[in-house]
Amino acid sequence: MTSNDIQIRLAENLKRIRKSQKLTQFQLAEKAGISDETVKNIELCKTWTSEKTLAQITDVLNIDVSMLFLPVSSSFEKDSEASTRIKNVIGENIVKYVNTVLEEIYSPK
Repeated sequence: MTSNDIQIRLAENLKRIRKSQKLTQFQLAEKAGISDETVKNIELCKTWTSEKTLAQITDVLNIDVSMLFLPVSSSFEKDSEASTRIKNVIGENIVKYVNTVLEEIYSPK
């Protein structure tokens, strides 16, 4: 996976999540305290953005920053070896998380 692939994934996910929350680029930018040009440039893969800007965006969208970098279903079809690795890592992390939550719920206090 190249830097360009990651930038494309960020752009696609940001646009998809923003639209699912029925926000325009301008509305997202206004709520995040950034310029609408910044949102536009991220979605068009014209620029990388800072951690601060990503934090501002994810706060408004009420998501974890990792959601902006998760693969979308179309990326699983392009490279089967890479998609298998990604699926395995995602699955392992979900299992770890669920186990941690279950331990917290069922462990004696």
